[in-house]
Amino acid sequence: MRTKIVAGNWKMNKTFEEADTLIYDILDLLEERGKPEEVDVIICPPFIYLELAGDITEDSPVFVGAQNVSEYESGAYTGEISAPMLRSMHIDFAIIGHSERRKYFSETDDELLAKAKTALKHDIAPIFCCGELLEEREAGKHFKIVKQQLEQTIFKLDAEDFARVIIAYEPVWAIGTGVNATSEQAQEMHFYIRELVWQKYGAEVAAEITILYGGSCNAKNAKELFSMPDVDGGLIGGASLKAEEFVQIILAAGE
Repeated sequence: MRTKIVAGNWKMNKTFEEADTLIYDILDLLEERGKPEEVDVIICPPFIYLELAGDITEDSPVFVGAQNVSEYESGAYTGEISAPMLRSMHIDFAIIGHSERRKYFSETDDELLAKAKTALKHDIAPIFCCGELLEEREAGKHFKIVKQQLEQTIFKLDAEDFARVIIAYEPVWAIGTGVNATSEQAQEMHFYIRELVWQKYGAEVAAEITILYGGSCNAKNAKELFSMPDVDGGLIGGASLKAEEFVQIILAAGE
């Protein structure tokens, strides 16, 4: 049975005090309402709050992830954060390939593959993002684009490593816009991705791989999106910054 996951990507938001409050509020609400046993919850705050998040969630059912990871393990790379550093803080997950990293920081497929390999080497599961631009969808190229993004990166991993990856389909036109893909559009792409995995790695890996939806997922649309057979949860942006809404999304994943 596939693992259901709701992961919160805080992006570059929250002061230290706000981060502290948000984490405690999420934990309090989950304790009050009961976290669904079958749903893994991950919060991905900015790097400087990872120790805070780790300390607060240490005895809780919530995991902590990073928003990025360097392809380098150590050395003269000012400003970078390595997988060994993250692992030494008991970080279990790292977001890799988010469209904002591709767009604003010009991350290439080769870099993303290197990041995934380095993360896996140090027992950090990549949450690997893929997704098309609006003009690519309007031109009918969305399947081709997502296929290329996967084939040029994580499909170069061996089957054992690939099975540890979480895929997040994030249509770029829906990220932070308030416009989400319909449940049918999400299911169509998630089914397509699973078919690609089946062709590359076989039926067993395809059946077990977790594929998340990201792109303006919120408390109002989460239940419908998560009801789709190939949607295994969500990578949540803005809604993860509000404890009440984030917990509602977690509960929706367990229904």
